[in-house]
Amino acid sequence: MHSLTIHSLAMNSTEHTLWLTAVIAGFVVVLAVAALLSLLIYLVKIIDRRVVDVRETLKAAAANTASTALIPQVADGVEAVLAEGLQHHLFLGRVLGKVKS
Repeated sequence: MHSLTIHSLAMNSTEHTLWLTAVIAGFVVVLAVAALLSLLIYLVKIIDRRVVDVRETLKAAAANTASTALIPQVADGVEAVLAEGLQHHLFLGRVLGKVKS
């Protein structure tokens, strides 16, 4: 009776092939999951580093724009310089026009 039990546990070649295929497919799936998780961890680390960079950039931008109250004053000064330059240009255009004729 004992030999009958051992004999009934033996697999035929088709069952053996199916089990081997299932084991190999399982290993492939485990390797694919491990690779995808490794990639995910790598990308999360990159995102964390870039979040820190963005945070530092935003802090620097806040410091750079702390004195934006001066922008209208500078714009007024630039407009005054441009207006004066235009006046000089018009004056020189009239003078040079008279000199050429």
